[in-house]
Amino acid sequence: MKVFNIVIAGVGGQGVLMASRVLAESALASSMDVKQNEVHGMAQRGGSVISFVRIGDKVHSPVVMPGTADILISFEPLEALRYLHYLKPKGKLVYNNVTINPSTVASGLATYPTDVEAQIAKGCPEAHGIDALQIAKEAGNAKAVNMVMVGSVMKGLPIDATVVEGVVREISRDKGVEVNLAALRGGAEAA
Repeated sequence: MKVFNIVIAGVGGQGVLMASRVLAESALASSMDVKQNEVHGMAQRGGSVISFVRIGDKVHSPVVMPGTADILISFEPLEALRYLHYLKPKGKLVYNNVTINPSTVASGLATYPTDVEAQIAKGCPEAHGIDALQIAKEAGNAKAVNMVMVGSVMKGLPIDATVVEGVVREISRDKGVEVNLAALRGGAEAA
């Protein structure tokens, strides 16, 4: 199998790193080689977070180069636009269409663009926005947005969905297993 590149982007505190961990461990459980890398930036202050997961028969580097991502998962529309250049032609973008104002917007130093979704559609006509927050709430916990986003791309992964579910079950253990699995399934249905 050639290397399959996944970029996960969001805002600090949204669970980007947990989503990355679920995907990486799912690939390992499927006997694939995996490399993972993340940049935390201002994550603790609501800043941008990006994570790379690369899977295949043999992966030499954890870094996804611009223009090579098979899938971009974004937990927020502006972050989708910020990292859109990582997608390869005909790559898949799924993003949470719930806006989170970056610290510069919250402090009045900048304004949030009003046409973010139009810009996303222009850059990636096949982009798919979902209300991951609502799906997570319906699953039982607003914090399960990360599992909704993982679920939203499961059909496009070279990993069996039952493996992903097993990893979510193992990682969650007694901490909201059923909520996380419901969120994962809700994301899969929304995609």
